[in-house]
Formats: sequence, C-alpha cells, structure tokens
Amino acid sequence: MRIGWPRQVFAQVLIAQLLITTGVLLLLTGLFLQPLRTQLDDQAEHQALAIAQTTTADPAIASGLLTSAPDPRGPVQRQAERTRRATGALYVVVMDLRGIRWSHTNVRKVGHHVSTDPSLALHGHVVLQIDRGTLGTSARAKVPLRDRSGEMIGAVSVGIAYSGVQEHLMAALPGLLRYAGTALAAGACAALLVARILRKRTHGVSVGDISALLSEREAMLHAVREGVIALDEHERVRLVNDEAARLLALQDAAEGRNLKDVLPPGRSRDVITGQVTGRDLLTVRENRVLIANRMPTPDGGSVVTLRDRTELELLGRELDSIKGLLDALRAQDHEHANRLHTVLGYLDLDMPQRARGYVAGLTRARRAFAEEVAERIRIPMVSALLAGKSAIASERGVTLRLSDRTHLPSGLIEARDIVTVLGNLIDNALDVVGGARSARPAVEVEAFVEADTVVLRVSDNGPGVPVDLRDTIFREGWSTKESPAHRGRGLGLAMVRSLAERYGGTARIAARAGGGAVFTVVFPDIVSRAASRLPALQHPGETP
Repeated sequence: MRIGWPRQVFAQVLIAQLLITTGVLLLLTGLFLQPLRTQLDDQAEHQALAIAQTTTADPAIASGLLTSAPDPRGPVQRQAERTRRATGALYVVVMDLRGIRWSHTNVRKVGHHVSTDPSLALHGHVVLQIDRGTLGTSARAKVPLRDRSGEMIGAVSVGIAYSGVQEHLMAALPGLLRYAGTALAAGACAALLVARILRKRTHGVSVGDISALLSEREAMLHAVREGVIALDEHERVRLVNDEAARLLALQDAAEGRNLKDVLPPGRSRDVITGQVTGRDLLTVRENRVLIANRMPTPDGGSVVTLRDRTELELLGRELDSIKGLLDALRAQDHEHANRLHTVLGYLDLDMPQRARGYVAGLTRARRAFAEEVAERIRIPMVSALLAGKSAIASERGVTLRLSDRTHLPSGLIEARDIVTVLGNLIDNALDVVGGARSARPAVEVEAFVEADTVVLRVSDNGPGVPVDLRDTIFREGWSTKESPAHRGRGLGLAMVRSLAERYGGTARIAARAGGGAVFTVVFPDIVSRAASRLPALQHPGETP
C-alpha cells in the first residue's frame, strides 16, 4: 500500500510543523557545533603552542642540539620525551635547520627528515594547524628554536592528538542531543495540540475541499439575489456580495474597511451593526426599501442578509391608492344615483332648465379643478396623481386644493420621484385631517421652482406634529397607524427624506399658521442641472 501525503488539513499541518521543528533543531545544533569544534581546535592548537614554546625555552634542548648528534638515546630525545609524557602531547619533535628529526615518539624516525614542510618555522614563523602526519591527524604547533644568542638553530613541532578534540566534541554531543530532543518533543506536543484544534475547526476536511468550498462560497454569494454582508467583531467588512453593494449603494470597495467608512449614519447602519434588533427589519437606503436580518457569528461578528422590497412597497402603495379610488367610486356611485334621481325628478316635474343647471353645477367644480391641475402641473403623471387624490379627498369629505403659487414645469426631475413624495405627503395629510374630524378639513398642495430649486409643500389643518417628534417621524418603521397586511408602516416619510437627500435636498416639517402641519421637500439646483437638456422653462398659459 502506497503511503502518500495526507489530504486532511490538520495532518498536513502536523507533519509540516514536525518537519520544520526537526529542521530548525538540526540547523541550530549544527550552528552550535561548528563554533564549538572551531573553539576546541583553537584550544588544542594553543595547547600545542604552549608546549612547543615551553620546549624551546628549555636550555637543555638547544644545548643538546648544538653539542650532540641525532641519536635515539641522545639528550635531545630524552628531554623531548620527558616533556611529551609530562604534557600528554602526541609527539614532541625537535629538528635542526635541515629538517632532520632529533626526537620523535618512534625512535626509529630519529635522524630522518620530517614528513611535513618545516620551512615556515625554520624561517622564524610560528605555525598553528590541523594536519596529518606520520602519527595521524593532530593539532600541531611549530615554533622556531634559537640559542642563547638568538641565532636560529632549528624548530620544535608539537602535536595534540585530534582524537582528543573529537572526544571533547563527542562528550558535549549527548547533552546537546538531550536538549534538542526535549525541544523537539515540546514542539511535537505543541504541533499535535495545534493540529487537534485545527482538526476540530476544519471538521477533518482536506485542503482541496477547503479550496473548493471557498470557490463555491464566492460563486454562491455573488449569484444569489439577496444581499449578504459579513462583519467581524470590530465592525470591519469581511465580505460583501454584488447585490449588497448595489442595495446599499456602496461605491468603493468595502471589504477590509470599517462599516462607518463606507456607510453613512442612519437606520441602515444601525440595523447592520445590531443597534436595532429584531427580525425582518425595514430600512430605507436612498430610494430603496430593504428588509434586513442579522445573525451573530461565534467569533463576535455577524452576517446580515438584505432583501429588496422597493417594488413590493410601491405596489402596496399603488394598491392602497386603488383601494381608495374604489372606495371613492363606490361612494360616488351612490352619490351619482341620488343625483340622477334628482335630475329625473326635475324632468318628471317638467323643470328641464333646473335639471340642466343642476348638472352644470355638479360638473363645473370637478372640471375646474382638473383644468387647474393640468395648467399648473406640466408633468402628466403628477397631474394624474393629484386628480386621483382629489377624488379620494372628496369621498372623505376633505377639500384638496392647489396654492396660487403652484407651477411645475416638466423635465426638471424624475416624475416618479415627485409622485412618491407628493403621494406620501398627501396620503398622510388625508389620514390626519380625516381622522381628526375637523369642521372643514383641507389639504393644500404647493409645487413651484424658485432660484433653481424645486419646492414641494403639503399642508393640512389637522392637529399638527409636536416639536419633539418632528425628526422622529422621518425614521424608518415609526408610525402611529396600524400596518396593513400587505406592507409595513413607517416607510413613506423615510422614503421622502431619502429621495430629498439623494438630490442633495432636505425634508422638514413645521407648524401651519392657524393649526396643522406643513411638510416641505426641497430639491436644490435642479433647474441648473436640467438646463442643458431643456429648451426653456414653460410658464402658465404656454402650450406644453
């Protein structure tokens, strides 16, 4: 059975750590042994030097070299062997200027030429070296030999057995190996502990599986139609898929950056960071309505999913408008039946002139308002909205009118955005004055252009808004009304403010003179930005 490289991450990490630990220990042992060996060799060489210098300082050696011949029983041999035995040297060789030995451990070598080159020592130089001679490898020192007058008469060569140096090294080696073994065992235990922790966290999967999982995760995150954004415990963005970047309108790369640096303050950031808790939390980002769910992770971070509910919210509002129109038509059906009965009565009583006048009076007010809207509001979608809201207001007994200052040319701003703003403000105003049961409930709409700025204003004569709630009512999810089954409450005014800020404008509320509230939305610099694509601003009375 072939034993191959394991696939599991923890096994690979364990083997890699053991190999690294073993390699590092071997390297450290080698790095320690090399200077130790050099130090021991240096000590042996200096020991040989000291013996050689002691031998040259002995007057009997110089005297014997000058007064006798090379002889195994001569004075030089006896004195050199005495020194060798006393110092434990491998050999003490005394040579003359010709390189002839006068002493040697092997007496048969006395009188013969030395085996190594003695020229440096015979020329007055001290030689320290590790070399091989007739007695094997040794640490040797060669020192010039002089007489009492300082004249060169020969040299002394002393050798320390190299095996003695190796013995010192081998004597130190077991201790080094014990320390290295202890360190290796500690490293192996630490590697095993790390491997077990890693095995628990990786669930025993292989490196290839992890790579495949990461690739699949990236593909899945960017393929799903829900936004996904993950944060660590310090609120840094760990990942964000394409849909989340689109829904949150993140212009720059967000991964690795703090959420505060990529998302402005507001409810959206509070929901993502967990400052607002709950399930299916509604939030508005620019002109999008989002549903967010946050799930904490074991490491202190979190994963947030985002769903786009903008179209559903718009459809819900359109459903509310249609329902209101149906209610208005249902009420008007009864009212028209009564009016038809009145006309029939006039005709039965042979009063055609009275019947004609009655019908003309009924249609005059409705036609006058429609003509006024068409003349002042040159955006068809907005005109249709006001006409529909007028019918709903009439059914509820509320007077809906345009201010004298109202005039809105076409082409300055997205019609759908104006519909969103005016629709939300008018609906809120109708709900307020209708529920307040005022004596003469009324809502006034004002839309005009002033100094390159488009101003939309809706006022009512209801109970008004307390000062401490004038900023709160623009927050997502805040409402005093019960939510219908098909959509949530507390998003209309939040969308109004978001749209205004998208254009660089503002949305604010103030008290109305005589009671009630005034909502004002400002879109600055709209005229100057649209001037390049508009032939001219139309004025009242001009043909659109």
